[in-house]
Amino acid sequence: MAHDDWRIRIELADEEGAHGLLERLGLERSDAEELADELRAHRLAVSQDRDTVFVYAATGMQVEQASRVVESELDDAGLTPTRLVTERWLGDEERWDDEPAAPDAEEELLERGYAPWEVRVEADSLSEAHDLAEELRAEGYDVSRTFTYVIAGTGTREDAVELARRIHGRVEPGGELVYEVQPGNPFAVFGGLGT
Repeated sequence: MAHDDWRIRIELADEEGAHGLLERLGLERSDAEELADELRAHRLAVSQDRDTVFVYAATGMQVEQASRVVESELDDAGLTPTRLVTERWLGDEERWDDEPAAPDAEEELLERGYAPWEVRVEADSLSEAHDLAEELRAEGYDVSRTFTYVIAGTGTREDAVELARRIHGRVEPGGELVYEVQPGNPFAVFGGLGT
């Protein structure tokens, strides 16, 4: 089971409907020979447990392709499943899961053009901040500088920690806005309205 990373779970109203779909999916020859050949070409396994049919695939792409074929066969056979879901095997938990994969927060921020992690340094002078910002830009970092503050964005926390050690900065989660709380002005926005 651990070798099959994905599967389609097709629950039908009764065992007879499941057996009929199983026949159409190629375990017995029928008028669905093209479908059976397609499933075999992808080396997809098909099984039945009472009123449920499972189609196993090794990749997400294979399961998407198989899902379209299965839905077409269900329509052609006039079968309406009580449940039709794509599941993925969670190896760490040793169970199947039909919840969509949660988007990776770091990838989502990168796609929107923001660094998921930032290293912030407060330089001793404006000149030192300028030089540090230029040095980091030359190294390929996306850098923001406001007065003596320098912020360098990184793609991962590990990269941020490494950079922070090297330039004596502080690692922070990144995003669209960075807030700086200053004495006497708890609502100041770093790089914006506050002083």
